[in-house]
Amino acid sequence: MAGSSGSGSAGGAVPEYEVPELHTRVLHVGSFGALWKQNLHGADLALQGAVAEDGAAAVAEDLGCGLETAAELRTVCRIRKKALERREETIIVDRTCRQETFTYEMESHATGKRPKDPANLIEEGELFLTLNIFYPVIFQKHKDHKPYQTVLVLGSQKLTELRDSISCVSDLQMGGEFSSHPDQAPEHISKDLYKSAFFYFEGVFYNDKRHPECRDLSRTIIEWSESHDRGYGNLQTAKMEDYTFNDLSIKIGFPYLFCHQGDCEHIIIITDIRLVHEDDCLDRTLYPLLIKKHWLWTRKCFVCKMYTARWVTNEDSLAPEDPCFFCDVCFRMLHYDAEGNKLGEFLAYPYVDPGTFN
Repeated sequence: MAGSSGSGSAGGAVPEYEVPELHTRVLHVGSFGALWKQNLHGADLALQGAVAEDGAAAVAEDLGCGLETAAELRTVCRIRKKALERREETIIVDRTCRQETFTYEMESHATGKRPKDPANLIEEGELFLTLNIFYPVIFQKHKDHKPYQTVLVLGSQKLTELRDSISCVSDLQMGGEFSSHPDQAPEHISKDLYKSAFFYFEGVFYNDKRHPECRDLSRTIIEWSESHDRGYGNLQTAKMEDYTFNDLSIKIGFPYLFCHQGDCEHIIIITDIRLVHEDDCLDRTLYPLLIKKHWLWTRKCFVCKMYTARWVTNEDSLAPEDPCFFCDVCFRMLHYDAEGNKLGEFLAYPYVDPGTFN
């Protein structure tokens, strides 16, 4: 629906293809939603099902059976549903079907969920945006791969809520070399130290300025663009925390940018805009909602080939490769004696495997 062409007469509210099969012309998200609300009836926007107050009577009418039979059927179905829920809690997943189970759970874990607190119920006419988030450009191995995250966001959500929900291994990196003191836990991870980030949508850099230590990462790009009039027009900046998705002007299917940790850049593509449906997850607190995720095989320890690597060494006199990856147990057994003294010459760094988000 969101990708159908229009006349453009609604002032940029209706998507119109600029490049066939690639992306639309610029449209304003909030105006697009308002246009839908003007042309749809209240029943089309309603999130309440068509079941009457007397559920048994509605079932009886649909099935053409008596009230007693309908009431019995509803009772049996409720019992069956509870039994299936208990079974899902204790089911053992076979190793061979783990990836398929993972994909199914991602797609269905929040379907139809309602909030316990009515205040968290999504309002009728709310917009849903589907976003594909790609691996960082610095990950050469995955630069041509399909998105590693697909999320649903609400039009009324702030950009900062999406920023906080994006999982990236760069945020978990720990600085420092620990070969002489491997038991010394790092005080901070990168996300605690470097909180600056920005989204780029249609000529505007939306910077995260929620913390005093946040820097304007877009300033260097803007100065570079303006220094020789490179044809990018008048680039602007804004605070990420002041804008919702309804405030944005975007192209559906066009690649935009999320940058954090200084140079960790993710392509973001908005693939769909639609209205909320009664079968969607209606609990506002669960959004942005992760609905798809690329499964990554974890890097195993070079020695045991069983456990996920936790250390990476360089210039290691005891290892056949440089760099070389070890689990915690093998790393300590090979590189330290019983008293914890360092053996040989090497540099050791904590390693965070991208598969940790599986």
